[in-house]
Amino acid sequence: MPAVKTENLTKIYGTAASSVTALDHVNLTIEPGEFVAVMGPSGCGKSTLLHLIGGLDRATEGRVVLDGHDLSAIDDEAMSMLRRRSIGFVFQFYNLIPVLDAQENAALPLLLDGAPAGRANAAAAQWLERFEMADRRSHRPDQLSGGEQQRVAIARALVAEPTLILADEPTGNLDSLAADQIAALLGRVSREWGRTVMIVTHDPRIAAQADRIIFLKDGRIIDQTILERRDPANIELVADAMKRLSA
Repeated sequence: MPAVKTENLTKIYGTAASSVTALDHVNLTIEPGEFVAVMGPSGCGKSTLLHLIGGLDRATEGRVVLDGHDLSAIDDEAMSMLRRRSIGFVFQFYNLIPVLDAQENAALPLLLDGAPAGRANAAAAQWLERFEMADRRSHRPDQLSGGEQQRVAIARALVAEPTLILADEPTGNLDSLAADQIAALLGRVSREWGRTVMIVTHDPRIAAQADRIIFLKDGRIIDQTILERRDPANIELVADAMKRLSA
């Protein structure tokens, strides 16, 4: 069973003459454990696709099937539960709670889902240790670098053991070194821990970590590229593809 499948997925904002088609009949299948990057020019529908797959917005037409669940057929309460337990979100600006330390931030999804504090804190500590953040777990966000804050955010996304990680420009607020480290970490999340990862990015160096790149333009998939993992030639391959498709 695919981890994610979209069928004729369409999103239209507005009505009549003022309407804008953000996604136009997108058909996409992502396999369990696959690391997929979505690229394309600004306004091509990248974030809209991620939001629809993550249940943050509803499609105008078509459907998303996530782990066998048709998102168009479930109500808001069931959607909220599915997001909490099956999807981990990572955003560009981290969205950490300033008054909580790293471990408390990472544990938050489990606590909000009613898990005992001991279990939530243990799971958070485990993921922070995997991400080489064990010695920083009692630090608040303002005591951490941008790269460290994003590691905490990824630990928070994984703490409930979701099957799917959705990352929207997760390196867009980082310097090149920290961005490379976060991209490699997301690669490990897929490769070592078996999670399905979908990342929206404009950076070829980040997309080069993926198994497959999906190129969007004007709300449609116009090309896909399969990559060999950790091949240095991927960066040039992705950059050339972006130039060709943007022409």
